[in-house]
Amino acid sequence: MSFDDKEKTASAVAQSASGDEYAVREGSTEYTAAEGLNSSIVTYQDASGAPVETESPLGYSVDVLVGICLNVNQMIGTGIFSTPAAILKGVGSVGLSMVYWFIGYLIAQCSQVLYLEFLSYFPSRSGSEVVYLEQAYLKPKYFFPTVYAMKHVIFAFGSSNAVVLAQYLFAIGGRSYTNWQVKGVAVAAYTVAVIVVASNTKWSLRVVVVFGIIKLLTLLLISIAGFVVLGGHTQVADPMENWRNAWEGTETASAYGATNAMIKLVFSYAGYQNVFSLANEMKNPVKRLRWSAPLSLIVVAILYILVNVAYFSASTREEILASKQIAASIFFQKVFGTSKAARALSVLIVISSFGNLVASMIATSRMLRETGRQGLLPWPKYWTSTKPLGTPIGPLLVQWTITVIMIIGPPAGDAFNFIVDLAVYPGQIFYLLIAIGLILIRRRRNALNLPRPEFRAWNIALGFTILVDVYMLIAPWYPPTGGANGGDVSFWYGTYLAVGAGLLALCGIYYYFWISVIPKWKGYQYRQTIVKYDDGAVTHKMVRVPKADLVSWDESHDAAGRLRHAVAR
Repeated sequence: MSFDDKEKTASAVAQSASGDEYAVREGSTEYTAAEGLNSSIVTYQDASGAPVETESPLGYSVDVLVGICLNVNQMIGTGIFSTPAAILKGVGSVGLSMVYWFIGYLIAQCSQVLYLEFLSYFPSRSGSEVVYLEQAYLKPKYFFPTVYAMKHVIFAFGSSNAVVLAQYLFAIGGRSYTNWQVKGVAVAAYTVAVIVVASNTKWSLRVVVVFGIIKLLTLLLISIAGFVVLGGHTQVADPMENWRNAWEGTETASAYGATNAMIKLVFSYAGYQNVFSLANEMKNPVKRLRWSAPLSLIVVAILYILVNVAYFSASTREEILASKQIAASIFFQKVFGTSKAARALSVLIVISSFGNLVASMIATSRMLRETGRQGLLPWPKYWTSTKPLGTPIGPLLVQWTITVIMIIGPPAGDAFNFIVDLAVYPGQIFYLLIAIGLILIRRRRNALNLPRPEFRAWNIALGFTILVDVYMLIAPWYPPTGGANGGDVSFWYGTYLAVGAGLLALCGIYYYFWISVIPKWKGYQYRQTIVKYDDGAVTHKMVRVPKADLVSWDESHDAAGRLRHAVAR
């Protein structure tokens, strides 16, 4: 596009700014532009994307505190109580372990700023990754939205957290349990979480705030206790032992151990982007999240590092490596004695697990709803309607159904671990695609002369994130120390990697038949139309248009699917 053409485009945009929705064209690409009630920033997007909901049917209950606690609840789960020992085992030394926790923060922070730039482009669209992939990859048309929609529905389960919560509930009561008893309690706990989220949006977010504050206070308590240990005011004999030889054991680290430690770190910080899935439910999201989202991550990172200081001050490196207990359990027993320490820790882990369940469920329900609004799943009303309680009940029921199947179906042991691992690799593939997609969106918006974003990620952060994502895709294929069967399952360690990638390939094959082979055979093509329901939900719906009617359809509808006379009126 020449400079004069860009000036004409900018002028056309300015003249149309008084309307609710208008279009910007560049060749075959048509952008719509809409301004939601939650933000004064115009959302420019490709017309094939789900339409902007000018007024959110889910309300505007997400403020700064809720946003911080959504991230905190997702990040602080069971990881900080268990992963320090695994990371120490992987890297070999206490000193390098502490460095890794800081590196984990840098990785998460660089990734988070990418989400902030995406948010600046689409402040009135909830669903985060769903929207970003939809808008970054426009060709083949509907390919990435279709594949991600199928992936997101298939892997919309939270079985691992529910099972962990159930196990620690039995630990609180001091009772042994069978596999089926754990499964039953896990289903019950997950059902309670679904009821909390489905009953009322405002109250479910208040639950998130309460649990988020409890988690922060818990880690703060452990951190303070760690300083007390360092001060020599407990029964710990030599709290400085690990710090005098902080780098001892570094030479024993292996490539697989270092990679495994990095994977654990990424898992521990996962959730820094949780609030972005509710962007259209927050007033002025760009202005608020550009400081509150990094704040939530910085606070959690500081507490993670201080908690590790507490663990390593109370126990020797050898004790942590040799023990089968989680690092937090050793700390509690060392500092508070053995009588009630295990039970107190179990209570804290149950609180963390339930808060994590609720926060994850809220974000995933918004992503599933946005997936349904793209029109690529059957029964769009089921996915998008907020009746009768003002909550996305359809997506929540899908989550509940799949999670219950994943809890009850696989037997304990290898099969369960395999199912849990299965969702990891496809998710990592999409993280890389999102980072690369930001480059594509920048170039496309620049060609259309669209306004610069209110927040722009640093190029160094973008490059670093891409490198880390590439590493996280390649590194898991490196065999463990124990050989091909040395992973957390008794069969080939890379089975979940191959099956995960294979499932994505099957989604691609489905797309090819759905969008190309079957329409050619039946003599029609897909077009989209916009539907608005009584509760205010707005969605795309895919329509099969016979080839003989394509010309008249395209003449009477714009690229977004609206009737042209309706737009003119």
